[in-house]
Amino acid sequence: MTSMSFVSLVVCFLAVSCLTWANYAPDEVTELPGMSFKPNYRQWSGYLKASPGKFLHYWFVTSQRDPLKDPVVLWLNGGPGCSSLDGFLSENGPFHVNDDGATLYENNFSWNRIANVLYLESPAGVGYSYSDDQKYKTDDDQVADDNYLALQSFFAKFPNFTQNEFFIIGESYGGIYAPTLSQRVATGTAKINFKGFAVGNGLSSYALNDQSLIYFGYYHGLFGEQLWTDLNTNCCDKGTCNFFNNSKEACKTLLSQAFSIVYDSGLNEYALYMDCEGGVGAKVYERSMSHLFRNYRKHWDTFQLLKVPSVTGQTPPVGEVPPCINSTAQMNWLNRGDVRKALHIPDTLPPWDICSDVVGGQYTNIYPTVKDVYLKLLSLGVRALVYNGDTDMACNFLGDKWFVEQLNQKTTTKYQSWISDDQIAGFYEQYGNLTLLTVKGAGHMVPQWAPGPALDMFQSFLSNKPY
Repeated sequence: MTSMSFVSLVVCFLAVSCLTWANYAPDEVTELPGMSFKPNYRQWSGYLKASPGKFLHYWFVTSQRDPLKDPVVLWLNGGPGCSSLDGFLSENGPFHVNDDGATLYENNFSWNRIANVLYLESPAGVGYSYSDDQKYKTDDDQVADDNYLALQSFFAKFPNFTQNEFFIIGESYGGIYAPTLSQRVATGTAKINFKGFAVGNGLSSYALNDQSLIYFGYYHGLFGEQLWTDLNTNCCDKGTCNFFNNSKEACKTLLSQAFSIVYDSGLNEYALYMDCEGGVGAKVYERSMSHLFRNYRKHWDTFQLLKVPSVTGQTPPVGEVPPCINSTAQMNWLNRGDVRKALHIPDTLPPWDICSDVVGGQYTNIYPTVKDVYLKLLSLGVRALVYNGDTDMACNFLGDKWFVEQLNQKTTTKYQSWISDDQIAGFYEQYGNLTLLTVKGAGHMVPQWAPGPALDMFQSFLSNKPY
């Protein structure tokens, strides 16, 4: 090859490279206030179009390893009504916010060490996502439809990544978001190289989540023997207990006592063995536990059965953030004017908050269980992981274990421990393409409280290799 033809080839290559990267150049984040280190990945922040007039804020970080070959992973936090930037800035993102709310530090266990990760604030009205008409009433199916449209918008902006393997991961109410969106992707016409989905401490079945919480509470030493005996006497018949939708008044009253111990006493319901930020009586965010025992709420409210005095002598007041969690630093940083400008956030939008009462308060739940959605996806050969930090009480591991077992899939790997950093990190069982896994000692936000094991789990899931 002559030197002239080689130069021509290089110029041609650069031209093609510039062309493929130019589609989303306006969204690139080139610097961030408080970042004193130089990242070895690229990142973009902007908007993806959902249904007409709805714009979902995204933050996309490329893999630190091999961006054009590594998988693309969509991360969704739950609520409903909570921001996925909480996942970015306190769980599995490449950097987190220091307590000063002004400076950033690198996360050595970031999931973008091995994958390109897309964080999507969903639905509209959450975080920096918005709708032109500012109407934020929505439901499970509408959210799945909007997220599917946003994904198509993403791959139109980032055509370089359309051939990469694609995964969806949801946490908490993401137990609804992730499988319902996965079904849209798996059965839709958009060209997405979809391989699987994962759910972390997810809400998969209201009935099983409620039923299992009473067993979880008793066997973790939260209820005295008298309350447990009374629950069995009044809520059970011939060895079968109904803690989910029991019609007996005595049972309803006893369940309110059990629920008050979990929710109202000052325990960290997201991580039983961790202290509650701010101490006993710290502010709570009611909607964080609103999915629990919904069948009894009207009865309890009528008779004020949840007004049980806590150990401080008063019921904790309603606050703005999830209970026992301190998100002040990330909230302060995201609301800085220079940060908003760096992330290409319009000046007209209101301040960022970790969860939206407007969205959560108007949200309609459609799926009491996602069993049929899972069965459909498994029949299509989609890979699935259901993982739980085993000290969480908002979406406890036992309820998700029962959910997976009731899918009636054939066991292919018996229940056994898995290892991370030469220590037992939890236990898992496999049913063909479906894996059920616990993370020892972790709470609701597994990547935050068990970052090393979480990264190992993530890598095994993406590569479809043994845990």
